[in-house]
Amino acid sequence: MISTRRHFLAAAVAVIPVARLAAEPAKKDKEPPTRTVKGLVADEGDQPLEAVVQLKNTKTLDVRSYHTDAQGRFYFAGLDPNVDYEIRAAAKGMRPKTRRVSSFDDRMELFYEFRLKTE
Repeated sequence: MISTRRHFLAAAVAVIPVARLAAEPAKKDKEPPTRTVKGLVADEGDQPLEAVVQLKNTKTLDVRSYHTDAQGRFYFAGLDPNVDYEIRAAAKGMRPKTRRVSSFDDRMELFYEFRLKTE
């Protein structure tokens, strides 16, 4: 009888820490930081343009497109800070312009202004 109690007590002592760990909520892995690129597309007279802005990942060559709003604004989020990107802005009747986003730039929020010239 005493040996049964000892075995029961030993089993309970071994199970309690495991049960406690199972009851604790799992800690989520910290998500890696992401970069945001936003900006403005306008003409030479600072008038906002409705344009197409394309973001190209130079590593995978994936392209994401965004149509600017009526104020000429664009926004890309969730970008890998360890990858270089090319941003190209184009509007009807205007010369397109391209800029680079470098992985060596450590800012997490970037703002770019595109001033497009007429063709």
